[in-house]
Amino acid sequence: MSFRVLVVGGYGNFGFIVCRHLSGAPGIELFAAGRDAARLHKLAGQFPLQTWCGDAQGAGFAEALRQLQINLVIHTGGPFQGQPYRVAEQCIEAGVHYCDLADCRTFVNGIDVLDAQAKAAGVAVLSGCSSVPSLSAALLDEHRQHFSRIDRIEHGISSSSKMPGLATIEGVLAYAGQPILQRRNGQPHAVPGWLGLQRRHLAGLGWRWLANVDVPDMDLFGARYGARELVFKAGPGLMPGALANALLAQARRMGLINDPQPWARRLHRLGTACERFGNGLSALYIEAHGVDHNNLPLRLNIQLTAAREKGPEIPSCASVALARKLANGYRPAAGARPCLDEISVAEYLAAIDAPNDIRLSVQYQGPA
Repeated sequence: MSFRVLVVGGYGNFGFIVCRHLSGAPGIELFAAGRDAARLHKLAGQFPLQTWCGDAQGAGFAEALRQLQINLVIHTGGPFQGQPYRVAEQCIEAGVHYCDLADCRTFVNGIDVLDAQAKAAGVAVLSGCSSVPSLSAALLDEHRQHFSRIDRIEHGISSSSKMPGLATIEGVLAYAGQPILQRRNGQPHAVPGWLGLQRRHLAGLGWRWLANVDVPDMDLFGARYGARELVFKAGPGLMPGALANALLAQARRMGLINDPQPWARRLHRLGTACERFGNGLSALYIEAHGVDHNNLPLRLNIQLTAAREKGPEIPSCASVALARKLANGYRPAAGARPCLDEISVAEYLAAIDAPNDIRLSVQYQGPA
């Protein structure tokens, strides 16, 4: 029997990419779920898949999973900020493996509240199966052996000018101007979200504007790598977008705006209108500082660059890699946790399958 995968939000921005990659994949029978029957019908006309129309957070989802004999649910239906764990809970009830594309810090790092239930059901519940923390940790893990100690990790994402879905924008701008915790001198350090603007030169992209963004890594990487300094920044491909986000954050910080959601919708429309001015390039970068095994300074620079608007493939394809791996017989340990140690960089890149548009660069400054 084929390995059955159901994508919640299959007609959404990231869900569509997941469906495109998994449709017709060897050994996988694909299903898409959503509440809009017309959009599901259109999706089924584009890819060889079956559909289930309904609310994945509603009472009937667990029974639907049992009837369809689903093996893995991929939850792409954000925003995840403030979302309950209802989809994951129903997967546990149905005895189905679960992963999601969340990059919301509280959602990903709080998933362990379901750990005992998931273990009892014998299923894996993996949150943050995305650029962060899955890929960021996988990239660091491949090179951490060169360090005897990692002191500082600064990483981030500079997107292309192509706008993600409105739900994504509403989610990430929800904490604009609000304090988010990074790490300084080994202690939590509050910085304002979408402020702290910084110009950073990224190879092949030129100068990009970045700001403070909240991600699960800020909780995970201190314990995982021992780093006393943790910084994460992100920004849109065009400078006006970065400045607009910063203005929104500053206005909220000053009490001039209470609810950023209407402004997120306006910024989404503005960004969409400006897409044609971009160059289609995006990147995830990681810079780690520490010492090698001879106690000499060592710096690691990693950059994963995506051309021709392939940037959205990167957060989408962690789940694709996981689904293919499970279909080939891999069985993750039961339990609920952030999605770490499940997917290698090679598996990730193979899932994206765009060698002409995705380039990985790794450089050391120091004895390594």
